[in-house]
Amino acid sequence: EVQLVESGGGLVQAGGSLTLSCQASGFPFVDYDMAWYRQAPGKEREFLACISGVEESADYAKSAKGRFVITIDDTQNMVFLRMFDLKPEDTAVYYCAASVGPIICGGDMEHWGSGTPVNVSS
Repeated sequence: EVQLVESGGGLVQAGGSLTLSCQASGFPFVDYDMAWYRQAPGKEREFLACISGVEESADYAKSAKGRFVITIDDTQNMVFLRMFDLKPEDTAVYYCAASVGPIICGGDMEHWGSGTPVNVSS
């Protein structure tokens, strides 16, 4: 059974940093590409970043470029999202997603975690 479990969310002040983690299990991690999305209250889900499980090459949405960094650790089947200089508009539930690679970043994903909330106070 494919499982994606996010952690690391919480309350942070504007300007602060946070690292989200996603533990993957139930599938061959190196054959999958991983991504992070978020959904703010009252808004549609938004793509943030994706990374290839094999090449570890990454791509980012414009809103994430420069402040967010996606990395993987294929020895632990984990993917991370490091976030810097957080702003109140970054408040959202953040989701980890996985699909058999190669993927079109920002496209449909096969598997989703249940999300971890991030709340950035001003």
